[in-house]
Parts: sequence; C-alpha cells; structure tokens
Amino acid sequence: MESGVKIGIIGGSGLYNLDGVKTIDSIEIKTPFGNPSDKYVICELSGIRVAFLSRHGVGHRILPSELNNRANIYGFKKLGVKNIIAVSAVGSLREEIAPTHLVFPSQIIDRTKGRKSTFFGNGIVAHVGFAEPFCANLINIFKEAARELNISYHSDKTYVCMEGPAFSTGAESAYHRSIGGDIIGMTAVPEAKLAREAEICYGMISISTDYDCWRGDDDAVTADMVVGNLNKGIDAAKKLLTSAILKIGDNECACRKALDTAIMTGKEFWPINAKRNLDIIISRFL
Repeated sequence: MESGVKIGIIGGSGLYNLDGVKTIDSIEIKTPFGNPSDKYVICELSGIRVAFLSRHGVGHRILPSELNNRANIYGFKKLGVKNIIAVSAVGSLREEIAPTHLVFPSQIIDRTKGRKSTFFGNGIVAHVGFAEPFCANLINIFKEAARELNISYHSDKTYVCMEGPAFSTGAESAYHRSIGGDIIGMTAVPEAKLAREAEICYGMISISTDYDCWRGDDDAVTADMVVGNLNKGIDAAKKLLTSAILKIGDNECACRKALDTAIMTGKEFWPINAKRNLDIIISRFL
C-alpha cells in the first residue's frame, strides 16, 4: 500500500488536531493479526504526510491489555511508515518529574504479563536486539525541538510498563522506584518491541500526570487526576509534535536493519502461511 506516509503518531484521538495540519483521508486497514484500534487518519503538515492512530480507539474504548498491538504496528508498516512517535500519559516515580512535565524515555522495564509481543513464531524464529528500546535519533529530535520551543523536558529516563488496568499498590510503586524506574505506564510494551521487529524507528513523548502512589503525603493517582493533568500538558506535547514532524528526515537508522541479525530459521524452512502473514515485515528477505 503506497500512501506517501513516512511518519506515524499513536496516542489520543485529539492529537491530529495540530496547528497547520490538514486531514486528507481516513483508512481502515485489515491485517493478518486482526483489526487495529481504529482507522488511520492521514493528515498533511507542510507537505509531509502523517498517519495518526487512536491507540485506545476513538472514545477510549480499549484497555491497555486489550490492545491489538501487532495489528496497530503492522498497519503502520503497511502504510510505509518509517518513524513512529508514541504519545502516552505516565505516572512519575521521581520528585523532579512533576505532573504536566514531558519525558522522553530511553529505557524500558517490562512488567506486563502475557501480551503478544512478537510477529514471529509459527515456524519462523527471530530475536531482535532491544538493548536500546527507543530510537536515539528520534529522542535527539524531540530534545532539539523542545529546546527551540523553550519546553522543559526530562530525558535518559526508564519507563516501567505495568499490566494494569488497576494502578499500582503502594508496595509496587516503591518497588518500581527501587529497581530504577522513573516513570510508569501501560502502553510502551509491546509497542516498542513490535516496532523494532517491523524495523520502524520508535520514540515516545510521555506526559507526566501524577506521582503514582509512592508519596505518602499526596493523594494516590486516579483516572480523573490523569485526565486533568493530561489536558494541562497536551498543548506543549502538540507543539513539540508539530516541530518534530518537520525535523524528521529520511536518514538511515540501525532500527531499520533490526532483522539483519535476528532471524534464526533458514529461509528454506519458512512455512508458507507464516511467510504470508509476515510478508510486509520480512519483505527485504523474500
């Protein structure tokens, strides 16, 4: 599917209401892994085409554990996307990361349980490198854009991805701090892993909405608190998104060669059905 789209945005459905963005189309994509969360909204900003996907569906209908992440990432790949910017609300595990602050994480601690986190299997085995789960090139673009816009941010932080949907217990929050977590959310995994398998650069703009529940003198996080502070921080995130979109070029990146040393199964052993389902993912090797 040739769409001219090289940049994908996944987050809340209001993200495509950016200044200067014109909506062109809305595309429903079918994948071998089921249906994505919603239609992909194709927009244009200064001649650059961008595909927006509402992660939880328009109206926020899908739990983090229910997300069909494989379909979501596959859909971006089918559109020709080479860079995904994920936008996500997170809880803060550090005093200095106050509500409404922006965070560009560089590491992940995976605390999810049983989510489908690979396109492979069913006869084709692959193990991608994931030492650096977020694309360094995208993070540098976020930082450059933030500096130019005088938007404060935190970087070189570790994102703890929990299963949810309930928020952490006090003991869990303290534990996540003790193992090096700086922010906590429910969506980075397996998005980042699947993007790596799809050889798509993936970077995240996180909006701190609360202090989780590790501060004894604060109210524990609630859904209302998350939404309230997300709305306060979203304007800065939108300005940053607009600037980042204009800065992303078509430079080569190691993320786009992730499968070069990952596939262990010899091509002569690839089952026809598995090869058909992975055609877009492994097209370089066919």
